[in-house]
Amino acid sequence: MRAVKGNFGYLKAKRFQVLIRTILYFAIALALFIAGYVTTGTRKNLLTVVAVLGCLPACKSMVQLIMLFRAKGCSEEDHRILARLEGRLVGMYDLYFTSYQKNFAVSHMVVDGKVILGYGKKGECDLKACEEHLQTMLKQGGFKDITLKLSDDLEKYGKQLENLNQMEGQGNPEKEDEIRVLLYEISL
Repeated sequence: MRAVKGNFGYLKAKRFQVLIRTILYFAIALALFIAGYVTTGTRKNLLTVVAVLGCLPACKSMVQLIMLFRAKGCSEEDHRILARLEGRLVGMYDLYFTSYQKNFAVSHMVVDGKVILGYGKKGECDLKACEEHLQTMLKQGGFKDITLKLSDDLEKYGKQLENLNQMEGQGNPEKEDEIRVLLYEISL
């Protein structure tokens, strides 16, 4: 399964990919170390140095794996509900934003003109801090006057989506795509 950021199930597919990659990287480093030890009878050889250097990308991959296991995606039940409510809007699923202070799991988001709506499960996301973080990132990305509203109540969020769908799309599709790309870039 190919992991495409913003699609439902992205985090699950990405976890599997990174898990396989991490295991492979550590296996290569271990194989190099064992090959050097078997051929020379000592740890003090060039293959040991290469194996230790091979641990750098393996450890980087391990950090990414840990972050992906901490990230919670959209549940199947919520996905079924939200997919029906999207209408003309482009839904973004399984977004996990990181900041210096906190991490924010946002299950679903839509962009329409200068309005961004998002849904995060109750208890999994500090909505106020997430809004502030995303506003800051949007301003740094050159997007001003964006209305950003996050909710942890699925019914309320569903009504917001319905209202947004009933309004005529006033935004510029290219600008909306740029905002989506920025959101994808700053998410895990």
